Amino acid sequence: MNQLTQPAPFPATSAVDYESLAARFRPIFKRIAEGALQRERTRALPYEQIGWLKAAGFGAVRVPLEYGGGGASLPQLARLLIELAEADSALPQALRGHFAFVEDRLNAAPGASRDAWLERFVAGDLVGNAWTEVGDVKIGDVITRVSRDGDRWVVNGRKYYSTGSIFADWIDVYARRDDGLDVIAAVSTHQPGVGHRDDWDGFGQRTTGSGTSTFENAVVEEAHIIDFATRFKYQTAFYQLVLIAVIAGTGRAIVRDVAEEVRNRKRVYSHGNAAAVRDDAQVQQVVGEIAARVYAAEATAWRAAEAVQRAYDTHFGEDREAEHDANVHAELETAKAQVAVAQLVLPAATDLFNALGASGTSEQKLLDRHWRNARTAASHNPLIYKERIIGNWEINGTEPPYVWQIGAGKPAQEQRAAG
Repeated sequence: MNQLTQPAPFPATSAVDYESLAARFRPIFKRIAEGALQRERTRALPYEQIGWLKAAGFGAVRVPLEYGGGGASLPQLARLLIELAEADSALPQALRGHFAFVEDRLNAAPGASRDAWLERFVAGDLVGNAWTEVGDVKIGDVITRVSRDGDRWVVNGRKYYSTGSIFADWIDVYARRDDGLDVIAAVSTHQPGVGHRDDWDGFGQRTTGSGTSTFENAVVEEAHIIDFATRFKYQTAFYQLVLIAVIAGTGRAIVRDVAEEVRNRKRVYSHGNAAAVRDDAQVQQVVGEIAARVYAAEATAWRAAEAVQRAYDTHFGEDREAEHDANVHAELETAKAQVAVAQLVLPAATDLFNALGASGTSEQKLLDRHWRNARTAASHNPLIYKERIIGNWEINGTEPPYVWQIGAGKPAQEQRAAG
C-alpha cells in the first residue's frame, strides 16, 4: 500500500443541515422559476437571476464554513442543483464550470493562493469555462496558447461551448504553454482582451450563456497558471454529476408542470373515464409513472454524488490505493447514473403529453422544452460511450478514462494506411 502524507481535509463538509442550507436559496429559486418560461420564449440570458444567486452566496456553497462559505457536501450540492434545475435547468449548467473550479481549489494544496480563491468565491466571484476548440484541432492537441510577453503572461485563442463564461468574472481556460505544458489559465474577464458571443445554436439549454470566447493577448497572472496534471482527479465524474443534476431537476419540472396542467384542465373526452381530467384513472396513472421515474432519477443522482464525495474525502487521506479506487468508483457511478437518469427522464418528457390533449403542444406552454433541455444535457457525453465503458469494466475490469477530449480524427485514407 502506497502511503503519502496529505493535508487534512476541510472539516465538517457533511455536518451542515440541508434544509437550513436550502432554505436560504429556495425563495430565489422560486423567483427564478417565475420567469423561466418567458426567458425560454425570448432566449433572454439570465443575467439578473445569476446576480441573485451571486449575491446570496450560492457560488460559495462548497466553500468551508470557516471561510464564510456554505460548507455543503457534494451530495448537498447535487440536491441544490436539482432544485435549481427544476426552476430553470439553464442555470445549474451555466454554473457547471464555476463549481468545477471551486472543487479544484478545494483539492489544492493549502496556502495563500488557495485561500485567495476561496475568498473570491465568498465575495461572489464566478468562474466560467473555456476548454473545447472546434474546427481543425486534432484530438490531443490544443491551439490556445499561454505565452510570455515581456514581463507578463498572455493568452491567445478561441473556445466554443464556453458555458457560463458570459456571466463570469474569471474563465477557466484550458491551454498550452509555450514550453508544451498543458495548463489551466484562470483569466479575468474584466479586461479588453476577453470577448464572448452567445452563439450557441442548440435546440435546448438555450439560455446557458454558452458559445464562443475569444482571448487576444488577455493577461493572466503567473500565479493563476495551473499545471493541468495537478487538476483534481475526479473532475470528469464531477462535471458529469452536474449534468445528472440538471436532467433530474428537469424531471422534477416535468412532474410539476404535468400535474398542474391536468389539475387545471377543463375539457374532457367523451371516451374518457371521468367528468374531470384530474379524476381520470388513466391520466392519473400517466402522471404517477412520470413521478416514479423522476423519483428514481433523483435517487440515482444522490447515490452518484455520494461516490464523488468519497473521491474528495480520500484525496486528503494517506492511502493512495483507496484514493485510486474511489476515483474509479466515482467515474463508474456517474457513468451509470448518466445512462439511468437519461433513460428515466427523457421518456417522462414525452409521456407527459399522454396526460394532455392537443392543447398541450401549444407554443405558449412550451412543454416541449423539457425534452429539448434534457436531451441536450444528456448529449454532452455520449451515452453509448458511457455504456461501453461500464460494460468493459464489468467484463474485463478495464478502468474508465479520467479525462477525454474531442477533436478532428484522422482522414479515412490515413486510417487505412495506419492499419
